[in-house]
Amino acid sequence: MHNSTLSRTPENVEIVPRNRHFNIDETLATNWHSDDPFRTAFFDAMSILFPLGEQFFIDSVKAFRGQIDDPELQRRVRGFTAQEAVHRREHQHYNEALCRARGVSLELMERAVSRRQAFARRALSPMQQLSGTVAFEHLTAILADATFRNPEGLEGAHPEMKALWHWHALEETEHKSVAFDVFVAVGGKTWRRRVSMALVTVEFTTHVIRNMRLLLRDYEGSRLALWSGGMKFLFGERGALRGLMRPYLDFYKKDFHPWDHDNRELVSSVMDEFGGAAVNPV
Repeated sequence: MHNSTLSRTPENVEIVPRNRHFNIDETLATNWHSDDPFRTAFFDAMSILFPLGEQFFIDSVKAFRGQIDDPELQRRVRGFTAQEAVHRREHQHYNEALCRARGVSLELMERAVSRRQAFARRALSPMQQLSGTVAFEHLTAILADATFRNPEGLEGAHPEMKALWHWHALEETEHKSVAFDVFVAVGGKTWRRRVSMALVTVEFTTHVIRNMRLLLRDYEGSRLALWSGGMKFLFGERGALRGLMRPYLDFYKKDFHPWDHDNRELVSSVMDEFGGAAVNPV
């Protein structure tokens, strides 16, 4: 049995599963973000990854529940599992509606991720799978933080889609340290999570780009203009993903903890929209 008393997760962080449903079927048939195909495809491509990914995250964390004797961490694992299960359901609905509207096969869109997961479940140890989850959870946490820190990233988006992405980002923030704390509690090593992050970064980026190319396969304008404008949207002066490098690299520090990036005050600004004062500033 292992104890997680060394966790640096703030005591007043609550993980509140919000059973939300989003009316987005008709919207997904359009370029719902600023009538811009690149911006729309970027978010849609990420959504494709989530149902399979979140099930993998749930499974990898639950595999170690029996080795944790800290009741607080056990409680947060339950909150994490509940939140990810609702995310999985809503993004499954999102993806099915998207693929219907766009005339794309969801099986084709998910194929690369499905094959990678099948390999991981077959060839990697439970600790390696958990380490991969820790890395993915950090990526989603810093992307969630960017959603609130750089609000320009969703300016011009359809209100229901903006609400969906804000809801997801809020809950990713609330549970961002759960997989990490489980990993540490069961003896996970710093070198292992560093290796996982390097591998996961390449994998995540590759899958998003692949999905975007599939979603944009019928685009009839200049591809160069589409992608160069898209890079400006993501990484330009007011880019949606600007400022990510430092929090990304912090993960490689030996003494890193996800709540070293304490953004409770930032995300509290959207709390009223969804209910459950789950991340209260001190």
